[in-house]
Amino acid sequence: MNRRQELQQQYKETKKEAGVFQVRNTINGKLWVISTKNLKSMNGKLMELQMGTHRNQLLQKDWNEFGGDAFVLEVLEVLKVKETGYFDENDALKKLEEKWLEELQPYEDRGYNKRKA
Repeated sequence: MNRRQELQQQYKETKKEAGVFQVRNTINGKLWVISTKNLKSMNGKLMELQMGTHRNQLLQKDWNEFGGDAFVLEVLEVLKVKETGYFDENDALKKLEEKWLEELQPYEDRGYNKRKA
């Protein structure tokens, strides 16, 4: 097996952790809070911002204005998976995200999230 195949296999075997993370603007304190099934995918969000293709226009605007050094990514909480019985990861992740949105209130002048109607 060549090195590339070894790395691909290692990636497939790596346990994916779901959770909630934030992108924090260190200049104005604004936050973007989001959940993901794979916390390693946070780097993909950074890539979108660097490429100028992020869907959150307010976050992208500030990223373009202040530069990447003005932002930090922080894991807020890793989803604890129940090993026994039925476990709905999607529902649990949604509730975890709602908990952090309620606590941090990253809306309007405090953040980049939009309130749900």
